[in-house]
Amino acid sequence: MPLDISVLLPLSSAIMDKPSFDPGFTEKYRGNLHRISAPGGQFNVRRSGTTWRDVHPYLFMINTSWPVFATMIFTGYVIVNLVFAFIYLEIGVEHLQGADASTALSRFLSAFFFSAQTFTTVGYGRISPGSFLSNLVAAFQALLGLMAFAIATGLLFGRFSRPVARIAFSRQMVVASYQAGTSLQFRIANRRSNNLMEIEARILMMTVEPSDHGWVRKYKPLTLERTSVQFLPLTWTVVHPIDEASPLWGQTVDHLTRQQAEFLIMIKAFDDTFYQTVHVRHSYRYEEIAWGAQFVSAFEEDSRGGMVLDLKRLSEIIPSRNPDTP
Repeated sequence: MPLDISVLLPLSSAIMDKPSFDPGFTEKYRGNLHRISAPGGQFNVRRSGTTWRDVHPYLFMINTSWPVFATMIFTGYVIVNLVFAFIYLEIGVEHLQGADASTALSRFLSAFFFSAQTFTTVGYGRISPGSFLSNLVAAFQALLGLMAFAIATGLLFGRFSRPVARIAFSRQMVVASYQAGTSLQFRIANRRSNNLMEIEARILMMTVEPSDHGWVRKYKPLTLERTSVQFLPLTWTVVHPIDEASPLWGQTVDHLTRQQAEFLIMIKAFDDTFYQTVHVRHSYRYEEIAWGAQFVSAFEEDSRGGMVLDLKRLSEIIPSRNPDTP
């Protein structure tokens, strides 16, 4: 029975048109980028053309650093009380019973501290509103204070209760001897005392390679010796064996430098404290690889038979025992 080639044409066309693997960083290449992902996991992307509708205050306040968060809360508290202090001064300090009105400074301080006591609903009682207008402003400020502190409390609770893994990464990767060959390795450890379970790791290698349309980025997943561990009380050395099936087979320092190789690390774990899954990202560039080196043990036994993990030794390396390691 003759083979109908027309049946195979759509299939062959679909295979040829199959898109290449792109994890979301795009294959387009237009210049020498420093790196795709920062060591802390933040992507090297800046957004332009955004409007005020795109800014989410809750996301910003949750994700910003603690010094910035505390500064913004304190600054907002001072600004609000300054605004209401000037409102009370405009109404007249004489409408605030018990306020000191002997000098301009004393009038301002009386108005400011009365505003702070009203905003926080403390109300010591020494100064009180004595007219309809001052009572109206104080009532509105008290309502505003209740709402503001409810929002601030929610933000503070959200920052404390959000599960965030503090996984320490070694400062560099190493190309070390592995069984009868070599391997690419990096090391991680849990900085906190909480229990992380079912830890999974993935490595994605990004290179810049020539094509018919110029230069493009290529992404290749790296096979790991062990993709997961059950617990992480000590350290985990993540190993990618460099064999004939590895994209690193036959690669040298010059090759990775020309290709601007970057290794994107994705760690997923289950936090036993919050009973939630946490994710951590990291990346290494080609210049952050130590060739012909190996990690030094970062833990040891104490006098009572327990294990002591020294996070300062997480990145400590020595020359490989195998002198033939490339």
